[in-house]
Amino acid sequence: MPDSKTASSPALIDMQSPDPRTLRVILITVATTLFLGSTGNTIVSTAVPKIVSDLGGLAYVSWVMTSYLLASTVGAPIAGKLGDMYGRKIVLQVAIGIFLTGGLICGVAGNLVVLIAGRLVQGLGGGALIVVAMTVIADVLPPRESARAQASLSSVFGISTVLGPLIGGFLVQTVSWHWIFFVNFPIGVLAFVILTRTLPSRTEKVPHKMDYMGSILLMVLLSTLVLIANLAGTIYAWTSLPTLFLLLLIPMALVGFISAERRAAEPVMPLGLFRIRNFQAANCVGFMVGMAMFGTIAFMPMFLQVVKHVDPIRSGLYMVAMMAGLFGTSVGSGRVMRTTGRYKILPTVSTAVLCLAMLLLTTIGPDTPMWLFPIYLFLVGVGIGPTMAVGVVSIQTSIPRAHLGVGTASANMFRLIGGSIGTSVFGAIFAMGLGRHVQPLMPASSESRGLTSTMVDRLEPAAQVEVLQGFTDALTPIFFVGAVVAAVACLISTRLQELPLGPRTGSQAEPAE
Repeated sequence: MPDSKTASSPALIDMQSPDPRTLRVILITVATTLFLGSTGNTIVSTAVPKIVSDLGGLAYVSWVMTSYLLASTVGAPIAGKLGDMYGRKIVLQVAIGIFLTGGLICGVAGNLVVLIAGRLVQGLGGGALIVVAMTVIADVLPPRESARAQASLSSVFGISTVLGPLIGGFLVQTVSWHWIFFVNFPIGVLAFVILTRTLPSRTEKVPHKMDYMGSILLMVLLSTLVLIANLAGTIYAWTSLPTLFLLLLIPMALVGFISAERRAAEPVMPLGLFRIRNFQAANCVGFMVGMAMFGTIAFMPMFLQVVKHVDPIRSGLYMVAMMAGLFGTSVGSGRVMRTTGRYKILPTVSTAVLCLAMLLLTTIGPDTPMWLFPIYLFLVGVGIGPTMAVGVVSIQTSIPRAHLGVGTASANMFRLIGGSIGTSVFGAIFAMGLGRHVQPLMPASSESRGLTSTMVDRLEPAAQVEVLQGFTDALTPIFFVGAVVAAVACLISTRLQELPLGPRTGSQAEPAE
């Protein structure tokens, strides 16, 4: 298997950075659009208990998050390819419009079906915003400077993981959960205005042929994977007709996708990239870290609100500790890469810390002192931070320049795949835990899918204690699985190949297919 050295012939050229003023404006533009896309998911986390209490049962909690992650996942590679073909600016402008439209649908939703549909639309725009915004940096900066900038952008992503829940919790507690979808409109309009005035449009008119068949098959493949994670073993039995149909659809979609990509003039995801060693390792690590990261974001606020009786705003404040760890190590990893030009050891150390942090989370319960939660969440952030920037940089420095958009999209796509599948699997584990540990303790008239925190609060004190312990027992396996996943990521990260972060390679051979 050829690695990244054989996949490209490095005819190095100097790549000049733009002047400081222009660079500053570009970074503000990118950071604003990235913040918009990433906040679209995290702002919902602290509001989920209230949303499902109003529109549906607690057992459907994963769908509110998964629908956004799923749409982001399937939209990311297509947006990255469109950015390579037609320019980043027009793709970002369209993505903002899609994102705001989805937010409007969610904001006026009166039932769970409409809300999930709006989250799907919003996720399509959010996924495009994240991947295309991060690709802009590789367009304008040489690799070593880009490494520091990518780390800063990863910290913006980390900030959104905390500011999102804080904003969401504040709005839920003071106004209504509907407003968490309207609050992004000013940011979206601001981002649209800034990028319209700062980013240049592509002037050359080059004919392109979009890989429609490959795009459709990729969407089918990714969607099927997430649907199986959500439905199989919970809503539908593994031997049921819908589950068997989805299981049969996976190999069919995979074979069809590979066949379409081999024939496509401009494949949405060039198969040759999967032969590049850093592309393989970085995306596998991103997949694993995404599972642990989004599982923590989705379920920790719920644990704090239901088990520890923390209000939505305070549950968001506890996530600040996670942001602090993520922000600090992300920025620190950028400085290390810029100063030394090295990055291989960073994800190995950080994922080991992530494994430890997830093991610590398996010990939490109704009697856990509140001061321990910030410590554990800080360690989770430390374990996640360096993997984001290193993943993007290691891929961007090892692939042909013509595939920058697709390569950057892959880093985010695999992390989002991990997040969507992880949240789905964790949601299924939690739903089964509710049935095993909580449902037998509830009144005979209640059903596990209709179980809410309000219902728990109405129980007698002695019954509440047992139910809250049952909640804890239902959530503990989630963190244990997260620890195993982090350990696997640590092992895979050792396969990263340390390429020099010198000037951008301007003439690189296409990877063989």
